[in-house]
Amino acid sequence: MTELALTDGRRRALVELLDDQERMASEYPGLSEYLETAPRLKGSGDDAFDAAFDLRLIHFMVDDEGASPLNPYWEIVQPLVSERGGRRVASAPGGRGSARLAYAQTLLQSTYAYAIPSPATLEWIAGFCGDRSLVEVGAGRGYWAAQLSRLGLMVDASDVEPPDTAKNVSFEQSAHQHDVFYQVEATDSDRGLSGEQTGAVLFLCWPPGWGNEMASGAVARFEQLGGDRLVYVGEPKGGKTGDDRFFDILADRWRLSEVDPNFVSWWNLGDVAQGWVRR
Repeated sequence: MTELALTDGRRRALVELLDDQERMASEYPGLSEYLETAPRLKGSGDDAFDAAFDLRLIHFMVDDEGASPLNPYWEIVQPLVSERGGRRVASAPGGRGSARLAYAQTLLQSTYAYAIPSPATLEWIAGFCGDRSLVEVGAGRGYWAAQLSRLGLMVDASDVEPPDTAKNVSFEQSAHQHDVFYQVEATDSDRGLSGEQTGAVLFLCWPPGWGNEMASGAVARFEQLGGDRLVYVGEPKGGKTGDDRFFDILADRWRLSEVDPNFVSWWNLGDVAQGWVRR
């Protein structure tokens, strides 16, 4: 991994923060817990890699007085990406994972989003939408919505528990961390859709699995409104996302139109980005 180039001022600011454990724990509790625990976890076997990654994590997660990049999640994980078995994965060298990297993964997912929004995938979604707007149900912090809106898409985002106004166990509030990156409206899981969004593309990014019927409810409501295009980012049937009825609806009444060939997944996940069209 290429060493991250920091200005002298930025390096001093980070050292000052890291040396003040009380301040670090108060302002960045998740990152503080990671940095305290990570050295005790099994790493990649490459100490230089682990240290370089931790520096990226610290630099991009700690506020830089308004100079933070537009897509910090991608800035952090981009050096981890390689081609493995026809897939692009974020991993330690050699396509391996580690307990240490898995901890960082959960920290990034709770801070930003479950799926990795690479620039290539964002462009692919924009291309699939064309001149249509996008409506995202189960938007979480609205991280993907924010990235897509920067590409010029008109995005409506909703969640049953917007992290800025409700307790969301997946995206908890924390000091010096964005509760949301985009306006996320509070709504019932499958009622974030209305007739006003006729003609929009439905976006489901890591809808809950384990029997939760949010995904099937959203697509069924979308069909009632005449919706005919959707983007799904998640794992296949039987994985961690979506309910069985959701996948059955897709198989019965939808056609897989496109699959993003450049989607980036964590090494330990099987998620994909798909574009579906109503039969």
